[in-house]
Amino acid sequence: MTRSARDGIDIIRVLDAPRERVFEAWTTPEHFAAWYGGDAEVPLDRVSMDVRPGGTWSLVMVVPGVEMPFHGVYREVAAPERLVFTMKDATAPADIEGETIAVTFGERGRGTTEMVFRQRGGNLTAEQYAAAEDGWEAFFDALAARLATL
Repeated sequence: MTRSARDGIDIIRVLDAPRERVFEAWTTPEHFAAWYGGDAEVPLDRVSMDVRPGGTWSLVMVVPGVEMPFHGVYREVAAPERLVFTMKDATAPADIEGETIAVTFGERGRGTTEMVFRQRGGNLTAEQYAAAEDGWEAFFDALAARLATL
């Protein structure tokens, strides 16, 4: 189920992996670099994650001819149930916190996880949220593929 809202993004995915493994895919640099960005390259040596409340994260996504840096701060880390962090790219004004990403991981039984993704912040236009939602959907396809190999 996917819904694009004027003020954010909501995506729910059921993944064929235990929630501990899904949480690890969000919080371990080598796993995160493998799926974040979908088909784009995220060099592992350009990923930094201090996964604790107040810790920072950053990465650079590389698409042909363009580097796209992202960074933020972890607000909540409750392994393996919930992860909340901020996210900004290079175009975001310096005086804003950025978008807030909240992801919850629920056990569904038989080794599956319901991942509920929510992005809010009001920093993007409706068109930018729609494009970002398409991007996250592609990223989550790559996440599902990555989880199948772990």
